[in-house]
Order: sequence, then C-alpha cells, then structure tokens
Amino acid sequence: MFGLLLEHGPLAPATARHEARPVLTTWGLNEEQIYDTLLVISELVTNAVTHALPPVILHLQAATDGFGGIQVHVSDGGPQPTPAAWAATRPDDEHGRGATIISALTDDTGDDGDINGLIDHWADLTAA
Repeated sequence: MFGLLLEHGPLAPATARHEARPVLTTWGLNEEQIYDTLLVISELVTNAVTHALPPVILHLQAATDGFGGIQVHVSDGGPQPTPAAWAATRPDDEHGRGATIISALTDDTGDDGDINGLIDHWADLTAA
C-alpha cells in the first residue's frame, strides 16, 4: 500500500505521478501499465484539486488476488462551490475528457464516502 497527501493546487497531479512511478515499478508493472496507471492517477487528482475541497490524498494498492491488478484511490474533502480559479482560466477544450480517459483505461470505477468524511474516488486497473 502506498499513500501520499498532496497539495491542493495545480502541481498535485505532477507530484502524484512523480511519487507513484517508482512504486509501480517496484510492483513489477511494465512501461505501458505504468503509463496507463499514471494517466488515471493524474486525471483523478486533477478532478480532486479542480472540483473538491482539501485534503487530496492518493492511495495505491497492488491487488493480492494473484491477478496483478492495481487500485487507485484519490480521496478529497467533497465538492467545492466553484471550480478552482486556476482551472477555470484554462481553455474550454482542456476540460471534460477525464471521465472518458479513466473509463477507457480501467476495469471499474466508483465513488464512496469514507469514515473520515472524505469522498473516495477509485479505479481498478488490470496490470497483468
């Protein structure tokens, strides 16, 4: 299991990718699997810092079922009233593709509340 508290700002997706890459390598994923997982991480973290309140926490877990799957979890403080100012200034064509990307690369996704009052956004990827 890997966990990382991220800043609530525009550098969070890059930080998440940078810190997750060596973990995924250690878990034996090949470059294509790492790329796909990092893309999902980036999209989930971007959504959290754009649309939700802090904190933003990344958790990764390698499946223990022998099939080599990876679970990506990004927890946040729930919806904020308006998108982050830095995100609102981005051109319209840079918005709205995250859910499609995540759906294309994952086996399953969802959102759950957790015991700390956070919202957990998760995605399961097949690594084998």
